[in-house]
Amino acid sequence: MPHSEPLRLHVPEPTGRPGQTTDFSYLRLSPAGEVRRPEVDVTPVDTRDIAYSLIRVLDEHGNAVGPWAPDISIETLRAGMRAMMKTRVFDSRMLIAQRQKKMSFYMQSLGEEAIGAAQAMALNRDDMCFPTYRQQSILMARDVPLHGLICQLMSNEGDPLKGRQLPVMYSIKEAGFFSISGNLATQYIQAVGWAMASAIKNDTKIASAWIGDGATAEADFDTALTFAHVYHAPVILNVVNNQWAISTFQAIAGGENTTFAARGVGCGIASLRVDGNDFLAVYAASKWAAERARSNLGPTLIEWVTYRAGPHSTSDDPSKYRPLDDASHFPLGDPIARLKQYLINQGAWSEQEHEDTQKELEAMVIAAQKEAETLGSLADNHVFSPAEMFEDIYEQMPEHLRQQRQQLGL
Repeated sequence: MPHSEPLRLHVPEPTGRPGQTTDFSYLRLSPAGEVRRPEVDVTPVDTRDIAYSLIRVLDEHGNAVGPWAPDISIETLRAGMRAMMKTRVFDSRMLIAQRQKKMSFYMQSLGEEAIGAAQAMALNRDDMCFPTYRQQSILMARDVPLHGLICQLMSNEGDPLKGRQLPVMYSIKEAGFFSISGNLATQYIQAVGWAMASAIKNDTKIASAWIGDGATAEADFDTALTFAHVYHAPVILNVVNNQWAISTFQAIAGGENTTFAARGVGCGIASLRVDGNDFLAVYAASKWAAERARSNLGPTLIEWVTYRAGPHSTSDDPSKYRPLDDASHFPLGDPIARLKQYLINQGAWSEQEHEDTQKELEAMVIAAQKEAETLGSLADNHVFSPAEMFEDIYEQMPEHLRQQRQQLGL
């Protein structure tokens, strides 16, 4: 019998719009400590259940529970707390500077600080991270000087990139921080290629790639997964599911009836889905994935469930497309507050130390900003020729490539 009803498409809608309260039940949460921790040599297909659940360590009382609770020192956790707090202070001060027209735009990582900070501490400094513009916490965890970062944001004479990049899109090789691309999905294919090259050279360094939930809808995402799976590339593939791309809900990228972690399993890649606001869970999952990569067991895809608490950039007004108080209702809480509670429970932190650390970091950022503001603009003081702009690239170029350029008259 023929169907008379016309065909129609399904257009996903968020579960909360301005003036409403978001229903976060779609998140597929698991109780802290419930999800199993497989052996590092598990076959990818046997991680399917983990790709649909959520690895959590910290419970609602600030206690570390379950098999994923990491063996991590209090000193490392205190350093992680400082890195997250410094990231948030830095973001806040740079947002003010942008509003004062001291830079063209800025992009915060508000609410996502644990993801970069904890993974930076779980990896080696010479491993290469291919980040997005919300992994400032990697740089803070690795104590990259603030002065250079601010000069790059302001495109002044102290800019280490000499005006060749947009604000926020840092590039710091010595900190294992690959140049950020505004076309985020390209970070995946570059990271997989870098990891393959490391293996070809019989090196021991691994790569870590970062994109948001929105960028998983781009072709580069699928291409990278294919190469990573086929060649067992030593790479960690991070999907930061912060619920919103520029202004579109994560369901538009395919997160409505499945998880982003499940895509990895379908491509033959071991996959984890992790509470991205739980510093201990982030550290544990990153260590697990890094060990897998270094043991020639192949890539790991990790979906970090978190929330973009601020706007996409200073050009964005999230109140146009989601409830104004959405972040305060997000069920996984705030990463800094959660680690703070755990450290206080352990007797390794206090309210007074938290307040003192906040003031110390604010003074540090303000001092670096004032120093940066004493330098003149690149455009006002000098126009760089092509040779000057790429002088440092020429200096680092291998000798045989220099000879080839000379033969070609370049």
